[in-house]
Amino acid sequence: MASHLSGISFTYPTHSSITDQSSVITSVRSTTLSFSSTLNSTLSIRSLETRRHHKSATVCSAVILDSHSEPMEVDTTLSPRVNSVKPSKTVAITDQATALVEAGVPVIRLAAGEPDFDTPAVIAEAGINAIREGYTRYTPNAGTLELRTAICKKLKEENDLAYTPDQIVVSNGAKQSILQAVLAVCSPGDEVLIPAPFWVSYPEMARLADATPVILPASITENFLLDPKLLESKITEKSRLLILCSPSNPTGSVYPKQLLEEIARVVAKHPRLLVLSDEIYEHIIYAPAVHTSFASLPGMWERTLTVNGFSKAFAMTGWRLGYIAGPKHFVAACNKIQSQSTSGASSIAQKAAVAALGMGHAGGEAVSQMVKAFRERRDFLVSAFGELDGVKMSEPQGAFYLFLDFSYYYGTEVEGFGLINDSESLCRYFLEQGQVALVPGDAFGDDTCIRISYAASLSTLQAAAERIKKAILTLKSPASV
Repeated sequence: MASHLSGISFTYPTHSSITDQSSVITSVRSTTLSFSSTLNSTLSIRSLETRRHHKSATVCSAVILDSHSEPMEVDTTLSPRVNSVKPSKTVAITDQATALVEAGVPVIRLAAGEPDFDTPAVIAEAGINAIREGYTRYTPNAGTLELRTAICKKLKEENDLAYTPDQIVVSNGAKQSILQAVLAVCSPGDEVLIPAPFWVSYPEMARLADATPVILPASITENFLLDPKLLESKITEKSRLLILCSPSNPTGSVYPKQLLEEIARVVAKHPRLLVLSDEIYEHIIYAPAVHTSFASLPGMWERTLTVNGFSKAFAMTGWRLGYIAGPKHFVAACNKIQSQSTSGASSIAQKAAVAALGMGHAGGEAVSQMVKAFRERRDFLVSAFGELDGVKMSEPQGAFYLFLDFSYYYGTEVEGFGLINDSESLCRYFLEQGQVALVPGDAFGDDTCIRISYAASLSTLQAAAERIKKAILTLKSPASV
């Protein structure tokens, strides 16, 4: 089958070319260890031919203006900044799993961090009403005054943080808020301190700012929480930003207040060091764990940038809305970057967000019911995987991820598959043999683990657990191979 657009011809396989699920999995997995997919296509433009030069990374195209002119080479070099950034592995695996499902393979997708719940009705209605009432034009770059005022009220009542609307910038998702903060405060050569396991985008955002990510590993025996002594040993005169995420993606760990206070005492010794506190999962937390905003600790308000949003707790991933709060000097810089990139967030999504913040403390009953379901799912998975030999885990206290240590099975040779020697090959094994899509831990800075998202129905998780257990039980431990 081929499609044409503006003189460009793309050729791709139809479903009729698929013979079985095994061949589909093989064709969708374009490379052995990359989880990236490519489109086999034929590009034809009447006056364009492509030449590759192996002497450098530069790829040049020869454009023939007419039949009498000499070919003119076009420099298609990419920025070193872009070349230094790795693509998101969670996005790649999710896309790959989706392609398999569309091709007829019954893959269970547990890679993406997206709640399976619908956006609460009161929020959806607010968005619909905004459209009906013609509230569809640009808003102020930093967000509507109505929403920023509501965010200030929320931060005061729920987080004990005092801000004014001019200290808030609303963006197209918390992800944008984080990137803008990193760009705003980091200079080339600065260091960004990132506890591992980490969300996949933190190191790449540092690189986009020409800063250097400095990874601070945390152990599963310590519930993947940063050791303040390790932090202190890694701080240099180049250290500019420490990124904390609690509850954590990918581990579900929650920083207790006492540990945050110890970290704050270390931070206080270094006037140049700022903290970005990613609190997007704050409402998805399981008692007795309690969320503490880092900026609420003594002396930390002045140096903390707090990021939050609506995607996770309110099941509003597609609405694309997040925000940052902090001292005006830093937030104004974020606002400036946004003004020259995306400008303000969706007017419709902002009206919906006002409704979300009006649902009550921590999202009220609607969010409480979602958290109850997440906890039930967590408990099931902890019990199910606790039965497997050699599997280690730290029970998550928040978010909706389970970060399991499967390194016991590394070194296993599987007939018809090959060697399982790291998290990526293990996830490939689960995808091909168990038809379950998971994310390898190396994407999060810990190759001993894999991440399972339990933002899916309990019945789906039960089916996935059975497939994973069956796939594991067919393996022999390396010691017995």
